[in-house]
Amino acid sequence: MGEEIYRISYYDFELPKELIAQYPSPKREESRLLVLRRDPFAIEHRIFREIVEYLSPGDVLVLNKTRVIKARLRGRRISTGGKVEILVTEIRGNKIIAMVRPGRKARPGEAIEVGGEILEVLEYLEGGKRVMRLKSEMEPLEFLEKYGETPLPPYVRRPPEEIDSERYQTVFAEVPGSVAAPTAGLHFSRELLEEIRGRGVAITYVFLHVGPGTFRPVKVEDVRQHKMEGEYFEIEEETRSLIKEAKAAGKRVISCGTTVTRALETWKLGEGPAGGYSELFIYPPYRFRVIDGMITNFHLPRSTPLLLVSALAGRDKIKKAYQEAIEQRYRFFSYGDAMLII
Repeated sequence: MGEEIYRISYYDFELPKELIAQYPSPKREESRLLVLRRDPFAIEHRIFREIVEYLSPGDVLVLNKTRVIKARLRGRRISTGGKVEILVTEIRGNKIIAMVRPGRKARPGEAIEVGGEILEVLEYLEGGKRVMRLKSEMEPLEFLEKYGETPLPPYVRRPPEEIDSERYQTVFAEVPGSVAAPTAGLHFSRELLEEIRGRGVAITYVFLHVGPGTFRPVKVEDVRQHKMEGEYFEIEEETRSLIKEAKAAGKRVISCGTTVTRALETWKLGEGPAGGYSELFIYPPYRFRVIDGMITNFHLPRSTPLLLVSALAGRDKIKKAYQEAIEQRYRFFSYGDAMLII
């Protein structure tokens, strides 16, 4: 492998705009599934519910139980009445960390009204974020649930609808804190999870709160100069023990999504932390310590998730799989179809 693997232009591709999914599939498990076998290389086309045929007794399937918060707010500046849009990226105690547009209008000391509640801007943070606090005693999560909108990604070119409250959330979402869904998990229904358990597959959970950094474009040509924004994660003792036992027994650990992968590979079977803020950026070449396979969606060109799957499967194999997915009219990005890399 030459230096080209470190160039972000190496991970570019042309995607017809009509293949960017604007709505979820009618049923979660009816998304299409492209199976990429690494060795020997092969591609198979299936329906997502057929993923059970690729999972074996003793395998461990790891899911992200983070819950998407209603992170998008619309408000007005008290001083001028000017409109502002707020994207909450994190909640820290009673503080709200957010990005504000237009940002230059949200200076420390500024007050913003949202639905009759007042947010006070306290300070700037690196990357254009603001620390804000509610003037009232209302809890931040309660405030977002009451006045916020589902934070659909910008390539979903429509306002949030009722369907998004359910479908832009996994059926196992539990711990609130994400500003974007762990989209690989959107394909699972409760019935499909029960069928997988019935096959003797262990299902366990981590959580990593997805922040905007996951989707932030790589703006440097040399990917080694890109810095990931920290995202909070936790891996409980039960999950850690289950994975260690499976690895010791020669069984596979299958991660559901790039977020689960980054959490597990930050932990490194105990060599790294089991919680905190992960800034791990996975790109080729990378030696995976925990996962043996991965469920994922189809990702944006030049994105960090695309670099991660390229590290797992190899950039050339991913390129071939993406070309075939485009030819076969797969649906891309958050509400799109799925890929299984084994």
